[in-house]
Amino acid sequence: MSESLPMEINDTRTGTEPEVRKTVRKFSELEVLIRARYPLIYVVTWEEQRVLSLVNRIAGGLDKKVFEWSLTTGLVSGGTEAMLQKNKDTATQDPLVAMDKVLEIVDPALYVFKDLHAMLGRHNMAIIRRLREIAASLKNTYKTIVIVSPMLEIPPELEKDLTVVDFDLPRAKDFAMLLDRIIEEVKGNPKLDVNIHAETREAVIHALMGLTLSEAENVLAKTLVRHRGFGEKSVEVILSEKKQVILKSGMLEYYESQENMATVGGLDGLKTWLLKRAVAFTDKARSFGLPSPRGVLLLGVQGCGKSLMAKAISQVWRLPLLRFDVGKVFGSLVGSSEENVRRAIQVAESISPAILWIDEIDKAFRGSQSSGGNTDGGTSARVFGTFLSWMSDKTAPVFVVATANDISHLPPELLRKGRFDEIFFVDLPSKRERMNIFDVHLKKKGRDSKRFDLDRLATVSKGFSGAEIEEAITSSLFDAFYEQKDLSTEGILEAIRQTVPLSKTMSEQIDDLRKWASGRARPANTPESADEEEPGKRKLEL
Repeated sequence: MSESLPMEINDTRTGTEPEVRKTVRKFSELEVLIRARYPLIYVVTWEEQRVLSLVNRIAGGLDKKVFEWSLTTGLVSGGTEAMLQKNKDTATQDPLVAMDKVLEIVDPALYVFKDLHAMLGRHNMAIIRRLREIAASLKNTYKTIVIVSPMLEIPPELEKDLTVVDFDLPRAKDFAMLLDRIIEEVKGNPKLDVNIHAETREAVIHALMGLTLSEAENVLAKTLVRHRGFGEKSVEVILSEKKQVILKSGMLEYYESQENMATVGGLDGLKTWLLKRAVAFTDKARSFGLPSPRGVLLLGVQGCGKSLMAKAISQVWRLPLLRFDVGKVFGSLVGSSEENVRRAIQVAESISPAILWIDEIDKAFRGSQSSGGNTDGGTSARVFGTFLSWMSDKTAPVFVVATANDISHLPPELLRKGRFDEIFFVDLPSKRERMNIFDVHLKKKGRDSKRFDLDRLATVSKGFSGAEIEEAITSSLFDAFYEQKDLSTEGILEAIRQTVPLSKTMSEQIDDLRKWASGRARPANTPESADEEEPGKRKLEL
């Protein structure tokens, strides 16, 4: 290594000799860059204090000083937060003066500049120019500038001088340590029960994933105040905190679902598949060798429970449900749509494990195949490409639930293996499933389903979707209320007779959909039994 670019590779545990050993501790990305003598490092994170703690730890191992700069304090010695007002350096509040002082100080040191991104605009060319000069000068020293900011703002002039580091959110072990610390601090309080079971502890730690340590500490304190300890309800409190993260993003909608498997009639094949994967996000599943489920595409007839099932998964798996409205992604400015979808993906990954629900994906990406200069300048295709790349490469436990009604509008790239774990075809409900659907909706309306002839209702409603069955019950409720009667089987039958189901008005499209799904998609429904076939019809094998 040349004199002009010193490299600090010493392992502080085994001595100070600059030799490469077979067994060395694993450095963080930030420490690697500092030891490799990168002069300007830009750390993108909201967790300023975690970065400062890491910088101080690195500085201790390299026997360096730490200085911090902000617009309110100027350049001060690190670790003086409690004495900021007394120790502030008014002159160095000017970033140019602070940078001059960085060059003046001879001793090896790390300089943390907070929120400097706000001064890197075109109107501050003096600061940009000074940073370029500093980048060249610091290569011959043992000094490094670390810019810490929640946003990435790099002018083109600095792209070759700055090195960007995405500071990872806390991991499970960090939250485990935080939880242990809080329990240790409050265990002597007789009003609090902090004897947490192993399974509940794991659920709490996994629910915290995606929050910063500060957010996690706040929400754990919140659950202590609200529930006097840690238990199953703690997960609900943590998920409500994640809702705030979603609301602030503006790209996703946090959907609070009240549905569960019991409120979804039929679809037993899909239910079984999902229930088997309900524990796939646990540590036990990972140690067993199971990967996190990637996602599922629900294709089928309108009104047959695809969206309802997406909502139910959230309750069964106890994961936050994020509704991704692709229509909101498309911005008016060129390039903003791709950035919007990247931001939505980042937010979803930041609070994972989570469920990302894309309703009617066939409409969302309809123009991706023909998107060219004649329509939207290729924006749809680029947005679709960004989303597909993420689905193929994602490692974060984000389970994608996509629903579609029209297979002809789905780009073939979306159906390739590796995008989804499984493609399910949701057909019109069988007779047994229709009975189940009538039972579910009658109970939702506060009626005892045993008082109704479910077999007769299911027989007459052959070809009806779940949504049409619900609408028939609602319509008969209006009639019964107007006539000052109670809801009855005959009233529902009359509403059914007055309804022309979608299976008749769109019979050709549904047949085409079934033909496509045969052999390509897994059935979500219970197959029709032989006793449902209309009597008197000759059975032919064609």
